[in-house]
Amino acid sequence: MTRRYWNINLEEMMEAGVHFGHGTRKWNPRMAPYISAKRKGIHITNLTRTARFLSEACDLVFDAASRGKQFLIVGTKNKAADSVASASIRARCHYVNKKWLGGMLTNWSTTETRLHKFRDLRAEQKTGRLNRLPKRDAAMLKRQLSHLQTYLGGIKYMTGLPDIVIIVDQQEEYTALRECVTLGIPTICLIDTNCDPDLADISIPANDDAIASIRLILNKLVSAILEGRSSYIRNR
Repeated sequence: MTRRYWNINLEEMMEAGVHFGHGTRKWNPRMAPYISAKRKGIHITNLTRTARFLSEACDLVFDAASRGKQFLIVGTKNKAADSVASASIRARCHYVNKKWLGGMLTNWSTTETRLHKFRDLRAEQKTGRLNRLPKRDAAMLKRQLSHLQTYLGGIKYMTGLPDIVIIVDQQEEYTALRECVTLGIPTICLIDTNCDPDLADISIPANDDAIASIRLILNKLVSAILEGRSSYIRNR
């Protein structure tokens, strides 16, 4: 895997609150190697280790993007949803930021059927066909389209399983993580002090409750993806 310099600044991470963990009573002992101190009843994450694993994750996604691989970013809680959508759109990644539907990856054939239905309804709406239907039928199909847009809008162009999945908040997205493990899809996971660092391929210890922290980590990763994509385009 290519080693590159990603300009990961510890001071910048401190300003974003990346180092703030959960209360000392709400922690996973497996996170002990990633915790540097306790302060006012909360654990403080060791930012040197955060920088190391974030750099490894950036190397991984850069290499994958430079080979044309596809990414899925998952983060459905309110504090993560907007950052996940904007980062994904910026780097042309697929994303899920509303609700993870169980079996989205492990039952891909069902997801694919839903996506085909979603694309068909979008096409009918664009051509105006929905408006030419009886009002009751049109209203039903529009509700269906709205529902599919909410839950599948971020993966509407996905034609197969992703090559790498980036997960914000291991506990919130545990079902998604387990599906990736089952399928052998490599995962990068943002983990707070209450998480298990051994579940993902690369775990980045960081505050998963602060918008600034989530945004900073995602921005570093998508910048690496964009660099990798540029390399892929140049070398085609």
